[in-house]
Parts: sequence; structure tokens; C-alpha cells
Amino acid sequence: MPPYLRLGSVPRKRHIAHRHEPGFGGEGIAYEEVITVAGFGRAYSIAYHLKPPTRVRKVEPAGTIPLELADEPALRHHHLRSWGLDPSGDPVTGRVPLLVNADLTLARCRPANRQAELYRNAGADEVLFVHQGRGTLHTMFGPLPFRPFDYVVIPRCTTYMVETDPVEPLDLLVIESTGHLTIPPRYLSLDGQLRLGAPYGERDLHGPRLGDPIDREEETTVLIKDGRRLTRYTLAHHPFDVIGWDGMLYPYTFNADDFEPITGTVHQPPPVQQTFEAPGFVVCTFAPRMLDTHPEAIKVPYAHSNVEADEVLYYVRGRFGSRRGVEEGSLTLHPRGIPHGPHPGTIVASRDQTRTDELAVMVDTAQSLSLTRQAAGLDDPKYPFSWLES
Repeated sequence: MPPYLRLGSVPRKRHIAHRHEPGFGGEGIAYEEVITVAGFGRAYSIAYHLKPPTRVRKVEPAGTIPLELADEPALRHHHLRSWGLDPSGDPVTGRVPLLVNADLTLARCRPANRQAELYRNAGADEVLFVHQGRGTLHTMFGPLPFRPFDYVVIPRCTTYMVETDPVEPLDLLVIESTGHLTIPPRYLSLDGQLRLGAPYGERDLHGPRLGDPIDREEETTVLIKDGRRLTRYTLAHHPFDVIGWDGMLYPYTFNADDFEPITGTVHQPPPVQQTFEAPGFVVCTFAPRMLDTHPEAIKVPYAHSNVEADEVLYYVRGRFGSRRGVEEGSLTLHPRGIPHGPHPGTIVASRDQTRTDELAVMVDTAQSLSLTRQAAGLDDPKYPFSWLES
């Protein structure tokens, strides 16, 4: 989890009366909300509302999210060209699921419209990787600005609104995790601090800013997703009426360009690029870095067989040294059971290079991934044969 943060007005101790400033309505005492992980056993935050967060006027079913899997009669590699997806929907409704299993859903989102209403994912942590665009994530914790190449980490049950810069269209890779997304434990000392030598530190993690509470007694809808089911709640009061909060559970950003790559005299394995982890998968960042320095080093990844993992690479920026034919917005899936490695000619081409400018996001999963019908429509059927000498 990110480090402890405290914003706004909170009482001297937990669970005691907290009287707010004159001018706000209500009973004069802020309403405490405890937000927890793993019951009450892990990270938590405590927020103080002007009105009870439980005031619901209406609950309505809002449908289900369709998910149609593609027919996959053969095990093979896939190259999904997602850059050409037409903009549609908003930052929530415009998500196009591409790869799924019980632990996560990988989607692309190129919204055409502003977000229509507040949204809350009750069943999954979310990571919005910002390929293009700028904006602000608004939550009860305060505004959180984001920029290109940010990972925007949103804990489950965070009600939010994405406000985008109208000049820069938003382009997202979206990861929904049914388990809790965390900082890899091996990066943390026994005291909970990020170790010296970890590829990022607390200064690279950016939490919300202090915002003014929204004290509006008006009906406000929140679209809630749990699994594939959608429910629309109508609240009696705007939920961003928080005057202060503290804790270690809140949305934050980490920019991929702040990742500090670990390199060696010869090629290092992918775990050195790990950024986050969750039950059933890890997220890694392939950031610009110096290449291997041994005079006889092979400077692109060695061929390897995935025996216990499916590997997804999302190509963000630069020239990816071990691949031919991929482009920005490409996703490759290299499933378990069959080897993959550098394309022909890339080993020789890398011999005199000293640095790579590539930026990519990798997701390795313990369970097999399935393609959706939308993903099948983006797939290059010739990709499995691209390792043949041209």
C-alpha cells in the first residue's frame, strides 16, 4: 500500500466526536467512515463526512456488462492491434474488454465523451494506465491529477469521476483486479518503507491533493459495478463531502518514467521490472534503460517457454528491440505451453546499441487468459508465423 497520508481536518483520536466548522449543515459532528482491506486486517483509511454516507433515496438495477469470449480452437500467440479502436462511450462505459480470466480483466478505453455519472467498482481494484491525455481523478479523498504514462491506482469501492483535458484525448489501458493490488513485498523493509535499491520510492507515489468538500443536498447518482452486474444508487447528498481523512488506502499515481530499471552485464529476467502485484498476476514496467554491458552480451530477451504463466505486453512508446511489426497500442499475448523470443534479425541489430527507448507494460498471469470477441476482431492471424526467417 502507499504511505500514510493525512489531509484536511481529522480529530485527535479515532472514533471520537469530530465537530466541523460553523457554516456547514447537519448536526455539527462529522460522520466517520472507515474504509478497510481484508476485513479489518490490512490497510485502511478513515474519512469524515458532513452528512452520513448511507443516505440512499433509490436503488435500481442498471443491467449487466456483456462479456462474450472468442472461440479459440488452438493454442497460439496473438497480436492485437488496438490503436485503431474507434473512440466510444466515456472513461467507464467506453471500456473494451480484450483479455480475461478469474483474476483480472484487461481492457482498452478511448472515450469519446466526458464521464456521465459517478462510478464505483465494488468488486475490483483498478489501474488506469494513461497512454495519452491529462486530467483529474475526483474522489472523496480529493482531486488527483494524472498525466501521460501514469498508473492511476484506484482501490475498490472508491467512488470517482474522471475529468479529462478536452484538448488531449484520453487513451487508457485498464486493469481490473479481483484481488487487492499491492506494492511487491520484496521491495519493502520490515518497517514498511520502500527499500533503498527498489525501482521506485515513496517520493514517486503521488496521492490526492486537499480539496474543498462538496456540500450539496441534491440527488446524486452513482453507478456501481460488482462483477458484471450494474446498479444505480441515488444518494440524497453528494458523496464528496469529506472535510478530512487519513490512512494508507487511497487512490494514487505512479509514472512509468519514474521507474528505475535494474540492469546488468547480461540480460536480466522480467521480475526485475515488476511494479505491482495482485493474487494471480503481476504488472511490470519495461522502461528506457541502459542495455547489457558484457562485450558478448545478447541485448534482447532470450527465447523462453512460459510453463506457468501467460504473458501480455502492451506497447506504449519507442522501438521495442525484440519485436518486429508491433506498434503503439499493440498487445501481444504469449500463452503458456509454447516458447517465444526475439524476432529474427533483432539479436544482430541490437549488438551495437547501448540504450533502449522502449516503454511497455507487461502483465503476467498465473491462470490462462481468454480472448473476448472484440479482441478476436483486432488479432493478426499471421503473428504466430512471424518468427520464420523473412
